[in-house]
Amino acid sequence: MPSRDLHFLTIAELVPLLRRREVSPVELTEAFLGRIARHDGKLRSYITVTADRARAEAKAAETTLMAGADLGPLHGIPVALKDLCDTAGIRTTSGSKVRADHVPQRSSSVAVKLAQAGAVLLGKTNMVEFAFGPYGLNPHYGVPANPWDPARVPGGSSSGSGVAVAAGLATAAIGTDTGGSVRIPAAYCGIVGLKPTAGRVSAAGCTPLSWTLDSVGPMTRGVEDAALVYAAIAGPDPEDPSTLSQPIGDPLRALKRDVKGMRVGLARRPFFEGADPEVVSAVERAADLLSGLGVRVEEMVFPEAQVFVEGHETLFLSRVEGYAYHRETLAQRGGDYDPEVRKRLEAGAAVSAADYVLMLRERDRLMRSTQETLRPLDAVLGPTMLTPAPKVKDVEGGGIPPRLTTRIVNFLGLCAISVPCGFTSEGLPVGLQLIGKPFDEGTILPLAHAYEQAAEWRLRRPAL
Repeated sequence: MPSRDLHFLTIAELVPLLRRREVSPVELTEAFLGRIARHDGKLRSYITVTADRARAEAKAAETTLMAGADLGPLHGIPVALKDLCDTAGIRTTSGSKVRADHVPQRSSSVAVKLAQAGAVLLGKTNMVEFAFGPYGLNPHYGVPANPWDPARVPGGSSSGSGVAVAAGLATAAIGTDTGGSVRIPAAYCGIVGLKPTAGRVSAAGCTPLSWTLDSVGPMTRGVEDAALVYAAIAGPDPEDPSTLSQPIGDPLRALKRDVKGMRVGLARRPFFEGADPEVVSAVERAADLLSGLGVRVEEMVFPEAQVFVEGHETLFLSRVEGYAYHRETLAQRGGDYDPEVRKRLEAGAAVSAADYVLMLRERDRLMRSTQETLRPLDAVLGPTMLTPAPKVKDVEGGGIPPRLTTRIVNFLGLCAISVPCGFTSEGLPVGLQLIGKPFDEGTILPLAHAYEQAAEWRLRRPAL
C-alpha cells in the first residue's frame, strides 16, 4: 500500500495491515514523519518532533511484532502527546516561553502507558500556553492552522493535537480538558474527542490548570480509535489517587452495545441558546438520525446546567487553582507569559479562600442534584460548540469571548464525547456532543459509534 494512503486510516484499519505485514511500523512511521516535514511548517501542530526516537521505537515495534510478541492494538501506531505531558529526556514546554528548555527526568503516566502499549511517539503537540484558552492561540510557538481553513482557529487548548489528527500528521493524539480543551478542537477540526470523567485517566506528570477539573483524553479520527486509546491509558495509577476507585470495564466491548431503546435528553436550555442556525440544524439532523436508530431522543430540563451558565463557576475554579499553581512563577517571570493567559491566571488572586470553599460546596451540591436529573437518561445531546471556528484575526487580543457550554461537563463531574455531525455552508466542521453520567463512558461510546457509522462524516478530509 503506498504510504500516501496511510495518513488518514484509523487505528482500527491499520491494525490488521500491521498484523498481516502489509505495512510495517517503520514504513508507517516514516510516512507520518515525511508528512510532518512537508506540512507542519504551515500547520504548526507540533512544538517538538521526536523523529529519531520515533524511528527507534518503530524499529523496536517491528522487531517484536515479527517475533510474535503483540502488545495490543496500539503496537506500532504513531501517536502524539500534548506538550504538557512530561516525557523523560524530551523537552516539555506546556506551550510556554517559561518552560522552553524544560526537560523532565520522568514521564507522565499517560506517556508511560502509551509506551507500554507499543505506541510510537511522533512528538509533542502545540497548545495554548499552560492550557488556559479556548481558541488555540499561542504567541510563543505560533497559532496552529485549522486544516479546514487556515484563517480559522483550531480550538484550544489542545490545538496542535486536533490539527495533527485532522491533517493526517498523527493517527491519534492526547489532549487535556479543563473546560472543553479536548472537545473544542475536536469540533473545530472535525475529529473525535473523548473527555473521560476526571479520575478515569491519570493526570500524573501533566502540568495542571485545575486539579479539580482537569481530565486527560484521546483525540482520534473515529470513535473506535478513541475507545482503543482510552482503554490503553485509563485505569488505576498510584501516582494519581483519584484513579483508584472505579473499574473502566471493556471500552471495546461497550462499542457493540445495542443503542436501540436508549434514552437521550435534548436540553435546548442552555445547550442551544445563542447557537448558529447551521449548527442547530446539523445537531437536530443528528438527533433525527439517532431516533432512526431506535434511540429515544426527548426534550428535557437541565436546571443544574442552567445554574452553571448563569454563574460561570468552572472559570472561577480554573482561575483560582491555576493561580495557586503559577503564583511563584508569575512573580518571578510574569513578563514571559502570554499577556492574555497571565491576565486570566492573575484574576484568581482576587478570589478569597472563603469564596473558593463555598464554590466547591456548591459544586458538590449540583453534582448530586445532576445525578437525579440524569437518572432516567442514558446521555444528553447538544452542539459541542455553538458556532463554527471563528477567524484568528477576530479573536486575537481577547476579542469575541466564547460562550462555552463544554465547561458544564467538567464542573458537574460528567464525561462527554464530541463527534463530527456535519459541515457549514463554508465547509467548516460541526461537532455533536454526547454527555454521560460520571464514569459512564461505556454508554456514550456506543451512542457516538452508532451515530458515526450511520452518518459517515468521518470519511471527509481537509484538503491541505
